[in-house]
Amino acid sequence: MPIDPVVQALLDQGAEAGTPPIYELSLDEARALMSEFLPSQGEPEDVARTEDRVIPGPAGEIPVRFYWPSGEGPHPGLVYFHGGGWVVGNIDSHDPLCRLLTNAAGCVTVSVDYRLAPEHKYPAAAEDCYAATRWVAEHASELGIDPSRIAVAGDSA
Repeated sequence: MPIDPVVQALLDQGAEAGTPPIYELSLDEARALMSEFLPSQGEPEDVARTEDRVIPGPAGEIPVRFYWPSGEGPHPGLVYFHGGGWVVGNIDSHDPLCRLLTNAAGCVTVSVDYRLAPEHKYPAAAEDCYAATRWVAEHASELGIDPSRIAVAGDSA
């Protein structure tokens, strides 16, 4: 089966830049690459409003970023878990994508900055994601989210 043309273009871009495959990088190098690469993919879209907060989690506070679309709510809600194999990535690396999703779906997106491995062993990340989803459901009305229309999504995670 051939590689998707968009994925192939990204692989080609990395090869042309001389970037080694991610599996050959140290953890710090892989995290830096992810943090630099995704936001560099173009100017992020404007959304009506964003807000960074922390919410309670099973091992302390969980950083989250809210994105609100324009228009009156309540809006559908999307709890988003950034990609990176539970090891790399964060809410900043996936900010442009969350903005795009917010506008395209007309939803309030909640990006979750869950604990990463290997510092935090399984099931830490999954527990943070579950706790964040529960929190969003419990606070939906104050966030302008229709509690009957909450979805979860992510890339990789």
